[in-house]
Amino acid sequence: MKKIDHSSLKASPETENFSGKYEDPNLLSKYLVDNYFKSVRKLISKINDIESSHEIGCGEGRSTMRLNRMVSKLSASEYVEKLLIIAQKNNSDTSIFQESVYELKNEKNSVDLVFLLEVLEHLDYPELALEEIKRISKKFLILGVPREPLWRFLNICRFKYLKYLGDTPGHLNHWSKRSLIKLVERRYGKVIAVESPLPWTIVLARKTE
Repeated sequence: MKKIDHSSLKASPETENFSGKYEDPNLLSKYLVDNYFKSVRKLISKINDIESSHEIGCGEGRSTMRLNRMVSKLSASEYVEKLLIIAQKNNSDTSIFQESVYELKNEKNSVDLVFLLEVLEHLDYPELALEEIKRISKKFLILGVPREPLWRFLNICRFKYLKYLGDTPGHLNHWSKRSLIKLVERRYGKVIAVESPLPWTIVLARKTE
């Protein structure tokens, strides 16, 4: 695995505002987020024999709280220390630790199911991240990203990030459904199911050697 110099990255998660993610009280936002996690649950239901699972880039642990109701033996990790502290408070019974997606702490082939939800679009090196995830993964990956250009259009409709033409600050990468599937199949494994809750794409992939 290529060693990453974090000081030279464009990504700056330490300065981004992730507070309230998945917890927006706005009725439309709540509806969309609930549909998002319903889709995650559907993908989980398509696989069996999952004895261990790990979420990478859990932020404040809001997604972890939901995933804990869907899978057993879940652990999670976060790179930003201030978010890690909040995630631990929100999930006191879950093992949560600090790590970079480029330098994961789990052993090779040690996790049955890996979650990477709304993280890949923030990364300077998404392909390297997928290769590192493949290293620790034993069977499956569930990965979700915003669906472009729909994501930008909806941002504009709610008058968000207009000076960026709807592009969310911090999003370094943008994928359509087709381009995401190609990326995952090139760097991780076969995509066996896809969910498209507005305005995201979520894929379930099986690891290939």
